[in-house]
Amino acid sequence: MKLVTAIIKPFKLDDVREALSEIAVQGMTVTEVKGFGRQKGHTELYRGAEYVVDFLPKVKVEVAIDDSNLEGVIEALTQAANTGKVGDGKIFVTALEDVIRIRTGETGADAV
Repeated sequence: MKLVTAIIKPFKLDDVREALSEIAVQGMTVTEVKGFGRQKGHTELYRGAEYVVDFLPKVKVEVAIDDSNLEGVIEALTQAANTGKVGDGKIFVTALEDVIRIRTGETGADAV
């Protein structure tokens, strides 16, 4: 099993959700986060004062999947979140040791 974590632009969340639904991903966790990568933030003008925005708003999407679905999930995320501009985000894949469904006690792939 794998945990796929994607950091994306907030306005791409609906596209990502639809893309994952189309490939039968049943659940996901979404968190509003702030951060920066190579783009290093930007400068904004507010009421005549210039200030630097270091941490940009992003959305973190986490999906627990079976190993067999990994390539499809990565492809769906990449296509749905892509704008072609700096700051599109990143996808991280980590191994999941175990998953337990609290209600039924199911473990492993059955719990996903």
